[in-house]
Amino acid sequence: MAAPANADLITKHSSSVQLTVDAAASQATRLGSTYSVSGNNVSATLGGLTAPSGTAAATMNAGTYTQTTDGSAFSFTETFNSGDAIPTGTTVSSGVVGTLPAFGSVTTTAGGVAGSLAGSIDSAGTMSLTAGGAGTSATGQFVSEITIR
Repeated sequence: MAAPANADLITKHSSSVQLTVDAAASQATRLGSTYSVSGNNVSATLGGLTAPSGTAAATMNAGTYTQTTDGSAFSFTETFNSGDAIPTGTTVSSGVVGTLPAFGSVTTTAGGVAGSLAGSIDSAGTMSLTAGGAGTSATGQFVSEITIR
């Protein structure tokens, strides 16, 4: 008569729920000052940018221009774009910037709204995930592992 077979049966169960609400975010890019001049039939003592002091933006130093040949056609263009000054007094408290800099290029993303965001998994692996508002996600996972030795 054959001996009965012996085996160990091992089961493992794990479950997890991850609920995420996106944070609000802003990214600001400081724009620099620019200066350009062009023309024809014009002589010039060129202007340019004056280096700022402290936190100010560069300023324009206008040039001196005269028509080369009186009574002849001429063209002239001088352009100045004032850049961003560096803001002072920006404070950070608990990881939150109190005021955003007013730079020339700012991208802001609204934060998520938790609303009714929820999730649960019971011991039988039954999963319940409830959608929240915009900018949220809910992910649930139930894993069963069976080992026979």
